[in-house]
Amino acid sequence: MKKILKLIASAVAAAAVLAPVSAKPKAGRTVDQIKKNGTVRIAVFSDKKPFGYVDENGEYQGYDVYFGNRIAKDLGVKVKYVPVEAASRVEVLATGKVDIVLANFTVTPERAEKVDFALPYMKVALGIVSPENALITAPEQLNGKTLIIAKGTTAETFFTKNYPEIKLLKFDLYSEAYNALLDGRGDALSTDNTEVLAWAIENKGFAVGVDSLGSLDTIAPAVQKGNTDLLGWINSEIKSLEKEQFFHADYEATLREVYGKDSDAEALVVEGGKL
Repeated sequence: MKKILKLIASAVAAAAVLAPVSAKPKAGRTVDQIKKNGTVRIAVFSDKKPFGYVDENGEYQGYDVYFGNRIAKDLGVKVKYVPVEAASRVEVLATGKVDIVLANFTVTPERAEKVDFALPYMKVALGIVSPENALITAPEQLNGKTLIIAKGTTAETFFTKNYPEIKLLKFDLYSEAYNALLDGRGDALSTDNTEVLAWAIENKGFAVGVDSLGSLDTIAPAVQKGNTDLLGWINSEIKSLEKEQFFHADYEATLREVYGKDSDAEALVVEGGKL
């Protein structure tokens, strides 16, 4: 019996040695490491016009991309944009796939437990876009109906918590979500008010009946949790850019044409991280 127990113990020990060890998360790169490598990796959306999207020439464009280009320039490196889905923004930082997330990332307490947010560069609330002939002007009108959202967004959290009677139709990509609305697979779509307002302008037959829902939130760059070196650099960059009103210039270059000549940049832009 003792011999059998010894054999079992030996087998267990051998299995423990041979068992794969789970890989530790890759540490976030410091500013010096990024400069030495020569490239900064930034996660942006590829299908969320006008904030992050790929144009007809295959080039990244948008409000977030304009900022990303400036970050790379001031770091003195090239930029590699990495397309990301809303639900995977935390993951790409935690696994070290990117250095910075600039994908319209709304600051929330839950997310702040998993990533480190820098100073904000934009203000945002939720909005609801729907067909003009069946316009939704209050969230209660969606009770028993279908609301289209993107997974991993503040819209998903907000409606799950506050409006459980609304059926949520969820998609990984924003392009899929908007196509579902165009195809009539839902009664409305909710995401950042800045985006639905822009989308409704470009898509006839749709309008934003709710242009501000929930709390006023902020959009900020994010880095891997604990990467204080890169976080400090980004915060200094945002403060420095206030002198030239950089984000107002960003608005004029990427958003003015979308929102129109009478649109108010102050409703969206944050300079120097100051609300």
